[in-house]
Amino acid sequence: QVELVESGGGLVQAGGSPRLSCTASGRTFSRYAMGWFRQAPGKEREFVGVIDWRSMTYYAESVKGRFTISKDNAKNTVYLQMNSLKPEGTATYYCAWDYPGTRSMGAYVMPSSYDYWGQGTQVTVSS
Repeated sequence: QVELVESGGGLVQAGGSPRLSCTASGRTFSRYAMGWFRQAPGKEREFVGVIDWRSMTYYAESVKGRFTISKDNAKNTVYLQMNSLKPEGTATYYCAWDYPGTRSMGAYVMPSSYDYWGQGTQVTVSS
C-alpha cells in the first residue's frame, strides 16, 4: 500500500508560480513514475505531466514550457512547479503513483496507468 499526500495548493494570483508537492509513504520503491492530473469543476480529470523512473518527463501541451516536474527520491517527494499560472488552472490537483514506472510516456496520460492516487490539493487562480 502506498499513500500519497499533496500539499502546496491555495489561492494564487494569475501569473503566479506555486509549487505543489506529493510525498509518498508506505511500501514505496526507488523505481516509480509519478503523474500529476487536475480536475476543474464539472470537467474530466486532465493529465498535466509525469516523471518516470529515469526522471524523464512528459507534459500536456497546455502546460509545456510553464510547468516542471522534479523529484527527490531521498524524500519520496515529487514536485510540480507551476509558472505563469492562468485562471483556467483553477482545479484540484492530484498526484498518482505507478510501480515500477517503466510504461511508455504515452500510457501515462491515462489515469488507469496508475496504482495509487492522492486526495488532491485545491489550487484557485484569481484573475
